[in-house]
Amino acid sequence: MSDRIIVPNRRLFLGALGVSLFTTRGLFAEELTRTPAQTEGPFYPNRLPLDTDNDLLVVNDGITPAVGEVTHLTGKVLDAKGNPVRNALVEIWQCDAKGVYLHTGDSDAKKDQQDKNFQGFGRFLTGSTGEYYFRTIKPVPYPGRTPHIHFKIKQAKKELLVTQCYIKGHPGNEKDGIYKSVRDPKALAAITVDFARIKESKVGELAARFDIVLGMTPEAH
Repeated sequence: MSDRIIVPNRRLFLGALGVSLFTTRGLFAEELTRTPAQTEGPFYPNRLPLDTDNDLLVVNDGITPAVGEVTHLTGKVLDAKGNPVRNALVEIWQCDAKGVYLHTGDSDAKKDQQDKNFQGFGRFLTGSTGEYYFRTIKPVPYPGRTPHIHFKIKQAKKELLVTQCYIKGHPGNEKDGIYKSVRDPKALAAITVDFARIKESKVGELAARFDIVLGMTPEAH
């Protein structure tokens, strides 16, 4: 299993967004909206890849990158008061650019379609600032679903939250039953993310930020 951690070019994507990943501890804690729980879905990988690092674009030491719009996905894991959560294991999984998940229930029937260069699943362990970082692709539609990325947050092997993030302004959102199941406008906004072009990138890379706010206890989710 690979334990390779990819360090982002911080200046590149932060400069493009004009924001910082660092915020004051506990700032505006009373205004934080807890990230709503969402279904895990049927395609959490049933066979984890040998490579489970935070770079989903390259499998192990491969030289051929995955197909798709390169996205630098960042954020923080916070508690309900806005304090960073350390040692939170952030897992993400999503379908490849051709709409195939890294799950035998999906990929076995689509072997000729699957992008074998897309890792499909990744992990990142947060440090003292609660930050995480993944290099992945902009999500694409899956039959019956609007584009989304699945998230699972664990700590000390305890599952704290399962959720999904979505593309801000995507027309498929309004037709997606799982997305629309979130009735609270603030909670819905919390899982809706802007995938912005990085001005400094000559190859059209994107940056997206998704902060995850947990409840005080796992039972709250």
